[in-house]
Amino acid sequence: MNDKWTMRSSSEKKNFLYKQLEIPEYIGTILENRGISTKDQANEFLYGELKDLHDGILMKDMDKGVQLIKEAIIKKVPILVYGDYDCDGVSSTYVLLSGLKACGAIVSYHIPHRENEGYGMNLDRIKKLHEEGYEFIITCDNGISAYEEIDYAKSLGMTVVVTDHHDVPFIENLQGINEEKLPPADAIINPKQKECRYPFKVLCGAGIAYKFICSLAMELGIESKEMDYLIEVVTIATVCDVVDLLGENRIIVKEGLKKLNKTDNLGLKALIEANNLKDKNINEYHLGFILGPCINATGRLETADVALELLMCKDEVEASELAKRLLELNRERQEMTSESLEKVIDKIKNGGYENDKVMLIYEPSIHESLAGIVAGRVREKYNVPAIIMTSGKDMPKGSGRSIEKYDMYKELSKCKEIISKFGGHPMAAGLSIKEEKLPLLREKLLENCKLTDEDLVPEIKIDTKLSFEKISFEIIEELEALAPFGKGNPKPLFGEKGIFIKRIWFIGADKNSIRVSFSFGNNKNISGIAFNIGEEFREMLFGKYGKEKAIEIEESSYCNIKCAVVYYPSINEYKDNKSIQIKIESIKLM
Repeated sequence: MNDKWTMRSSSEKKNFLYKQLEIPEYIGTILENRGISTKDQANEFLYGELKDLHDGILMKDMDKGVQLIKEAIIKKVPILVYGDYDCDGVSSTYVLLSGLKACGAIVSYHIPHRENEGYGMNLDRIKKLHEEGYEFIITCDNGISAYEEIDYAKSLGMTVVVTDHHDVPFIENLQGINEEKLPPADAIINPKQKECRYPFKVLCGAGIAYKFICSLAMELGIESKEMDYLIEVVTIATVCDVVDLLGENRIIVKEGLKKLNKTDNLGLKALIEANNLKDKNINEYHLGFILGPCINATGRLETADVALELLMCKDEVEASELAKRLLELNRERQEMTSESLEKVIDKIKNGGYENDKVMLIYEPSIHESLAGIVAGRVREKYNVPAIIMTSGKDMPKGSGRSIEKYDMYKELSKCKEIISKFGGHPMAAGLSIKEEKLPLLREKLLENCKLTDEDLVPEIKIDTKLSFEKISFEIIEELEALAPFGKGNPKPLFGEKGIFIKRIWFIGADKNSIRVSFSFGNNKNISGIAFNIGEEFREMLFGKYGKEKAIEIEESSYCNIKCAVVYYPSINEYKDNKSIQIKIESIKLM
């Protein structure tokens, strides 16, 4: 397979963590590979609970924001929660809306329409809210860069509290030093501020909102456990916003999944049932690939209000109808994504872009909310940075997704004189540009690109060697204790070589997945499965044995092929029978 295997752990590395904690050595290695090097860090990772979360009052301006909200509640001043249309934004809005109501506030909300208003605060909307009588705005998952909008709100006499988790904007002073440019809000709660002493910096927007509500409840004399129900939705946002699942985020997701699996939230219950997950143990996969996308789909294709209504719903029949609507929208989104991806791949092939080290594709027909998803799929397929442009309201608008060795924000910054508007970070960006300037942008991106052929080879990182001989149900159980897995805490991968494939079956509707029987040791066997690598494996067989022999192997299933494999051990359950199965990440013939 066309990928590069590298070992995360080094034989020169002195791993004493497992001795201090009295845990298996390979578990200690995995922890150290994730940057966990002290006993305290390991204990938090393995055994952390909600009670171990830091006190939100440590955040800069938290006390100020809480006092302002408390005063508004006492004076019965209507409060407006200003949210966002993605999963984290909807979840943040729910946390503040539900939490403030529980604290006795008169509160409503506004979530911008993706196409009509775009991300973040909007001047026209602020004017309208003021005309409707709102004097107090609290933002969530946005606001840190809304300098002009908040300045306008303040000029109207409104009180503004910002809760956000995005990077703080900088401006260069006369000495050439970057300084934070903060909006003129009455309180700004964002741990990424330079002066914020909160120890954990990478909570998602809903995580910040949750900290605010917990601090407010404490100030009002409400027991913190009264707000525990909010952690279920914070968990969904944390997984879907792809923040590092370490530290507080890991605790939130681990504990939140426990609560989510016995939730009393009618909307979540209905969404779980609509997706046929009622009797299953909900884990991070279900949040990131099933439930979260349903919540996200409303903001992409309709209005995010539908998802918020589901989360706030108090009627079973209505919850069921809303959940079905979310499911329909997500299916529609999936179909549109597939169609859009096909169009883009056709353009890449027919336009001669397959060898480009940075892909910039303009396809006006793509729904602008899907540009980022399609860019991500293109990046996965070709392992190059990809930017997908669509026809925006005033000019082409698009999103980009990058690879580790290409800082997309930095590279777009080099072209800022021809881009109308852009923003983002190293791995993702959004931009708007006049149509006639698209060819020039593509030319400049390719001209500036310093990626080598080696940089574009997909890399698979192996945690440590683990022989098939050692795999047991007990080891698999120990590995599952390291879940939830995600960014910052990927599922551990192990390497093994010198084993033999004795039988192989090409499976699936398109025969593009494989099931194998491995032989190792003293005639021992273990089954393995790999998805979506059938074509690549056929090519390897052709290259090693020739076409005739390769076809014979596929038709008979019998073989004797020495190989090396990168894998994760799992348990396969079939008709009440449990067996160990190897989930193959990559395989090479020897």
